Amino acid sequence: MKRTSFFKKIVALAVITCLTTSTWAQTFPNKAIKIVTPFPAGQGPDVLLRMVADKMGATLGQPVVIENKPGASGFIAFDAAKRSAADGYTLVHMDSFHIGTHPHLFNRLPYSATKDFDPVTPLVRNYFFVVVGANSKYKTMSDLIADAKGRPGGVTYGSWGVATPAHLGGLLLESAAGIQMNHVPFKEAAQLYQSVANGELDWAIGSAASAGSLLQAGKVRFLAAAGPKRIAGYEKVPTASETGAPATWIVGGWNGLLVPKGTPTDVIQRLNDSIVKAMQTPEIKDKLGPFTYENYTMTPAEMAKQMDVEVTSWGPALQKAGIKLD
Repeated sequence: MKRTSFFKKIVALAVITCLTTSTWAQTFPNKAIKIVTPFPAGQGPDVLLRMVADKMGATLGQPVVIENKPGASGFIAFDAAKRSAADGYTLVHMDSFHIGTHPHLFNRLPYSATKDFDPVTPLVRNYFFVVVGANSKYKTMSDLIADAKGRPGGVTYGSWGVATPAHLGGLLLESAAGIQMNHVPFKEAAQLYQSVANGELDWAIGSAASAGSLLQAGKVRFLAAAGPKRIAGYEKVPTASETGAPATWIVGGWNGLLVPKGTPTDVIQRLNDSIVKAMQTPEIKDKLGPFTYENYTMTPAEMAKQMDVEVTSWGPALQKAGIKLD
C-alpha cells in the first residue's frame, strides 16, 4: 500500500509539473522581453537585431528591448545573460566566433555557449571580402598567394584585433595555401581599411558594411568573396576559389539568439516561431541585402548541431596557431 501510494504521488507530481509548464507556455509572455547583445549600438548586428525585436514584439504582444553590453570579448553580455532566470524573458545575442573560437582561445572561459545556454535560432549568415587598395598590384588571389610564397612573412594583412574574424581568416588562408604572412592588428576598423587604401597594408578581410564607404569612394577594391558562391549585390566580385585560392578557404559567420539553460522548450519554440516570422517580413528581407546578410533561421535542434560544428571545426586551426587570449 505504501509503495502504491508513493507511485501515485510521483505520477501526480509529474502531471502537475506538465500542467504548470504548459500553462506557463500558454501565458508567455506577460511582460517585456530583453535581448542582451555584446555588439555596440549602431553596428550592423545591432541594427538588424532591433528590427527583429520590433517584429517579435508585434507577434508576442509584449515589448522586446535591446540591452547593449559591449566589451571584454562579449563576456559582460554573456555573464549577464547566464545569471538571468531561465524563463524566456532574457535572450542573448552571440555570433559563431563567440561560440566556436572562445573555447579554444581562453583557458578560463567564464561561460559555455553549449552548456550554459539553450539555442533558439540563428538569425543571419554572411561571408567576407578580400579588400585591397585601389592601386594594389594584386588582380587575383593567385597573385596574392604567389607573392606570399615568394616573400615569406613579407605580405601584410590586417585585422581589428587578435583572434577577430579578419585575423582568423588570414590564419586559415596561410594554412590552406601553405604560406606565411605578417598579421598587423589595429584598434579600429576605420584605421585598418584606411591603411589598406593608402597601400600601407597589403590586404584585409572586410565586409560591405565595414569597407563599403571606401569601396564607393574608389579607394579600395574587393578582390574576391571569401564564400562558396558570389555574394548577392556584388556578383561581379569572383569568389576566392575562382581566382586561385584553395576551395576550402571560406571566411564567414553567423549570429543568433540563445536563452539561459533550462528555459522551457515550449517557451523556446514560441520565441523561435516569432523570430522566424520576423525574418520573413518584407521590411527585414529588404534590409539584409545592404549588409550582405542571408536569412539563416533554423530549429533549436538544428542550431545545437551547428554550434557543435563551430566548436569542433575551429579547434585545429587555433591550436596550430597557438593563440591564447588569457
